[in-house]
Order: sequence, then structure tokens, then C-alpha cells
Amino acid sequence: MQGFAAREKALSPSAPLFVLLGLFLLLLTTPLGAVPSDAIDVNGRESGDRFTGQQEIWHDPDDSHTVEDVTRIYESGGFGPLLSAGSTGLKKGAFWSRFALRNVTEAPVSLNIEYVDHQLIELAVFQRPLGAAEEFEHSLTLSMSEPFDHRPVSHNRFVFPVALAPGQTREFMVKFSSDEAGYVFPSMRIWNPDNLRSSHTIETASIAFLFGGFFLMSIFSLVGGIATGSHTYYAYSVYALSKITVWATILGYTHQYVIREGFEWRYMSISGAVTILCGLIFARIFLQTKKFTPKLDYVVLLMMANASLLLIGALLEIKILALVTITLALLLYPVMPVIGLLRWRQGSREAIVFAVAWSVLMVGLVVQAFRDIGYVEHNFINYYWPPFASFTEMLTIMAAIGIKVRRLRQEKQLAETQYRRHLEQSREELQDLVWARTRELEMAKRQAEQEARTDPLTGIRNRRSFLADSALQIKLARRQRQPVSLLMFDIDHFKAINDAHGHGIGDEALRSFSQTILGQIRETDIFGRLGGEEFGLLIPEDSKNAQHTAERLRDYIARIKVDTGDGTLQFTSSIGIACGEPGCTIESLLKHADRALYQAKSRGRNKVAEHPAEEGAESH
Repeated sequence: MQGFAAREKALSPSAPLFVLLGLFLLLLTTPLGAVPSDAIDVNGRESGDRFTGQQEIWHDPDDSHTVEDVTRIYESGGFGPLLSAGSTGLKKGAFWSRFALRNVTEAPVSLNIEYVDHQLIELAVFQRPLGAAEEFEHSLTLSMSEPFDHRPVSHNRFVFPVALAPGQTREFMVKFSSDEAGYVFPSMRIWNPDNLRSSHTIETASIAFLFGGFFLMSIFSLVGGIATGSHTYYAYSVYALSKITVWATILGYTHQYVIREGFEWRYMSISGAVTILCGLIFARIFLQTKKFTPKLDYVVLLMMANASLLLIGALLEIKILALVTITLALLLYPVMPVIGLLRWRQGSREAIVFAVAWSVLMVGLVVQAFRDIGYVEHNFINYYWPPFASFTEMLTIMAAIGIKVRRLRQEKQLAETQYRRHLEQSREELQDLVWARTRELEMAKRQAEQEARTDPLTGIRNRRSFLADSALQIKLARRQRQPVSLLMFDIDHFKAINDAHGHGIGDEALRSFSQTILGQIRETDIFGRLGGEEFGLLIPEDSKNAQHTAERLRDYIARIKVDTGDGTLQFTSSIGIACGEPGCTIESLLKHADRALYQAKSRGRNKVAEHPAEEGAESH
């Protein structure tokens, strides 16, 4: 009863004040880390909507502390909540996060813990049973530089597995490393493994759809470039492909699917530098800054030089150079919408669409920058905002290209209208010229018709017709400054063919030879029989192409087969080439080709030789 009375006295009206004062002093003298925060209850059905990692963190500026050191710091109250919206900002060293998971079910639970971002070099996991006196044990380390196959969970971001026995509570220490300096988002999603796989499949499919859009835009632009010859299409095509490279690398898909071993962090900077450079080259061509805004064009050239330095810094791993150049690149990005607005004021309607597209990209980059420095909360929307803003930018620019093409078509139609007016004004002059030319052609036709033009045996030009047509062709080529070459053919051992098989078979060989050549040349080429087994072919080709044509025809001749009644006759031909020079005539070409033909025969026949004969000029 006395004990009960004492307790009643302790609960007198003045007692609460002393109790509260005692509790306050106890809180002041008790280390914060001595009483761990509540464990997170898990049941194995988690779907990624629960997070952990931001309530208890500590910054190791030198990245020099072991897990034992960090444990003592935690127990002495050195950990605290993240004070920013989600990122630590650009900091040197490493960050440590402590949390606990409690299995509230009577069955074992398997979980996947996913780091929420891609900007991390290494993640190390340590764990122990909650309340145990034992030290934290190293569970695993995930590193960007390690082969992707070493990851226990196949994912473009860092994911580590956790196994909890029925009713078990485990305590975790996670170390986030960014290699000297970087952004850390000490937040992790808690997943059931099946739910994570399903979510990752949907996410990857969405990104693949995005990349497919970039690829289609690139292909369409490439086709447009081939069809029109416009450099704008080619530059846009390369720019769209670079978008795939940069976002696949930044988001981790390059490491997951392409460079699975030997991946390096600098690849992200390299791909980013290439994309910036491609974008600036396209913008300079599209806006025609050199022609219409020459002063601002120097700024664009400065931005391109800066992007090149960023690429050099990334390739050589000069981090201070990469940091300075990427900062300068972001500061200069607003110049491009300004140039677009100026070009719009100058009358380029597509330039305003370009300015909008570039502004959309800038908004995405600004959102990413604010997220990285911790001013904007890290979530799924702003995580994927930059690549989707980039996609929107490319779609908008494609619309701007369409507007530009429409404008150019209208300008072309206007030019054609003016040209037709000019033609109408010059009709009488043109009619006189056409009449004079027609009369000249008619005279040439009457003269040609008076001559026997056809060789009766082979059905091709005879010598006179060949010489006349060739002379006209040489004059025309000289006037138009086009090359011309003469090929002279001689059927090898033709006398032996006549002696062995008779003149009938010899005539059939000449006809087969002529039809074979006719089937392999153009209608504009001049082919005729010079006499006996010698033939001439005048073609508008230079030396190299004439050599190629001669070799091709020599090969076809060797395939000719003539039925002799007793078997099949095959024969070959030697070919001499003479290429036209300033002031040449058909007679001089024949003379030179004849010398080359002699060289071809002296080298064993079935050869091609060019005047002047050179070593290696013939082929077997």
C-alpha cells in the first residue's frame, strides 16, 4: 500500500512538469543514432511505390571511411535526413544511407532494391540482422565498370536482391560512389522481383518505341537527302541517330545491350558531346546562319568549338575540361532560339518552329539540371522528361523542315514561272536557233542517206559510216568538253579459223562477234567494222572507264560459241585503246589504237592495251 501511495504522490499535479523536463534532458543526452528509426514493413508484394534511403544519410567527403567507421558515426548520431528535394547536388566523395526492412509475414520474402537514377559509378551493400552485435557484412558491390553479366539482377539501373526470413528484420548500409564528384540520389525503390521485371519490360518497350521514332526520323531524312541532295536532310539524319546513342548510353541501355564489358563512365560524356555537336551543325545548316546572321554565326562556331573541346575532354578523361565545356554549352544554348527568332523576323517561317523545338529541349535540360542539384524532386516524370523533350524537339524540327521544303517548292514554282516568261520573250530567237539547227541536221541526214552505211555481212556500220559518225561525235565531245575513247578489236587467229572451218564459219564468227558487242553497248556508242576481222568502237568515256569497258567486252567475246557442225568454236579478241586528247581526230585515234592493238597481240593476244602502252595495262 505504501508503494501504491508513493506512486499516487508521484502523479500529483506538479509531477508532469518534472517528467517532461526529465524526458527533454534524456533526449538531449541520448545520441540520435542510438535509437534506430523504424524498420520498413514488407510483405513480398511491393510494386515500387515505396522508397527508402533518404531518411538517414551521411556524407563521406574523402570517400575514405570503412563500414565500421560509418557504423560508429551512425551510432553517435552522425546520420540525418536528406535536406534537398532528392539529390545531394554535385559533391565529392561518397554518401552512406542506412535503413531496415522487416518481414511481417510468416513466409520467406525476396525483394529487389532499385537505385532510382543512372548517375552513379558504384553502389556497395552491407547488411546484418537488426539489433545484432555483429558488424555489417559486405553483401555485394555493383559497379559501372564491371561486366554487365556480374549484376545479380538484369536492369539498366543498379538493383540488388534482398532475402528476409519469416519475421526477420535486417539492417542495411548502402554506399553511393560517384568517382571524385557527381550527383547522388540516395533513394531506392522496393520491389517484388516479378513486379520489377514487369515494370522494366514496359519501361524498356517505351524507350524502344522512342528510339524507333528517332530511327524512323533518321531514315526518312536520309531518303529525303538522297532524293533532293539537301545537306539539311543529311545533317538531321545524323542528329537523330546521335539522339539514340546519347540517351541509350545515359539511361544505361548501351551497357545492358551493347557494351556489356569494359563500359566506361566517359562514354556518356562522349555521346553527349557528339549529340551537341551534331545538333549545332544541323542548326547552322538549317538556319543558314553564315549567310543571314553572320555575326551570330561566330557564336555558333564558338559553340561548335566548345562541343569539340567537350569531346576531347571526355576522350582524354580531362574532367575539369569536360566540366567547364559542358557548363559553357548549357549557358550558350539559349543563343539558338534567339537566332531562330531573328531568322523568323527576316521572313523564314520555319525558323520560329525551330526556335520552339530548341526551347522544348532547353526546358528538358533545365529540368534535369534542377533535379540534379536538388531543387526539383526526383520522380518518373522528370527522370524521363529530358529524353521525351528531346524526342518532341526532333518531331517539331521535322515539322520545320516540312515548312522549309514547302517554302522552297513555292520559290521554285515562282522561279519556273519567271523562267517561262523569259522563254516566251525569247521565243523568236529560239525558233531561229532551232530552225538553223534543224536545217543542219537535215543536210547531214541527206548526206548520210546517200552513202552506203551498213556492212552487208554483220549489219553494223561499215568503215566509211563509222569514220563519219565518229568524226561528228568527236567534235561534239570536244565542244562539250567530254572524254572520248576508241577501242579497236581484232579477232585472234581469224585466218586459222577460216582455214580450219571454212569461210562460212568465219562469217558466222564475225556475225556472232558483232551481235555480242551490240548487246553490251549503248545506243549512243558508235560501233563499226573497219575491215576483215577488225572492228572499232567509239565511246564517250575516259581512260579508266574505257579500260573497264574493254575488259568487260573481252570477257564476253571469250564466251561466244559457234556451232561448226563438228563441235563448238570459241575464240578471243585483242583490244587496243586510244583516248582522245585536245585536237584529236578519228584518224589519229585509229592510228594510236592500232599501235595499242599491236602491243596487245605482241603480249600474247586476248589482251587489252592502251596507247601509250604501259606495264600492267592489259589483263588476262
